[in-house]
Amino acid sequence: MRNFEKYRNDYRCVRMERRKGILLLTLHTDGGPFKFGGGPHEELGYVFADIARDEENQVVIITGTGDSFCAEFDWSSLPKVQTPDTWNSVYKDGKHLIMNLLDIEVPVIAAVNGPATIHAELAVLSDIVLAAEHAEFADAPHYPNGIVPGDGVHVLWPLLLGANRGRYFLLTGQKLSAREAHGLGVVGEVLPREKLMPRAWELAEQIAAKPRLASRYARVALTQHLKRLMLDNVGYGLAIEGLAILGRPPG
Repeated sequence: MRNFEKYRNDYRCVRMERRKGILLLTLHTDGGPFKFGGGPHEELGYVFADIARDEENQVVIITGTGDSFCAEFDWSSLPKVQTPDTWNSVYKDGKHLIMNLLDIEVPVIAAVNGPATIHAELAVLSDIVLAAEHAEFADAPHYPNGIVPGDGVHVLWPLLLGANRGRYFLLTGQKLSAREAHGLGVVGEVLPREKLMPRAWELAEQIAAKPRLASRYARVALTQHLKRLMLDNVGYGLAIEGLAILGRPPG
């Protein structure tokens, strides 16, 4: 079993604290709002693997820093994809990020403290999704930038929104407000910013008070179908995403 005190400070993109079995993950970049890029894309798979292996974790809360959950992308941190070998690291990290997150066998609560327009699946793959009133959801880094939306978002958004609305969302770069996301069933509750984290902790404490195995196996049961969909489709989606990038004209 992984020891919390040994891994809690191993990663640059998350702060971790745990109280009475409730693990709070705060995404950040150098202490400020979280900026996605090559580092987090690699690190988060390892973060989620450590959390999954630590049976002292009873509930996980994931949130961002400041007024955004994940709304910036550091394109300069990604390798320039010119060969299959270059893409291979992105391919592996992308699979590990999604599958290791789903391998966490305790309930996961997302407290979306602001815009989640970059890799919003980090939030909406959670069992309970809470959103601040000013939060919004989009898939900005993929098709709006000429990239195949293949690293799990092609599975997740049509599942959450329905097939046609999900494809519309991905192909148009649509942004959903917190209220719209709530109306469409993506978000469980919309709250004023100052009430977001207290509500997340309240729900986490309710879950932590339940029998340990009941909570663990509830997570297993509720994510089984989603894990199967991701297992069948994430590798394929990442492969064709890389193929399209490799097929771009030079320049």
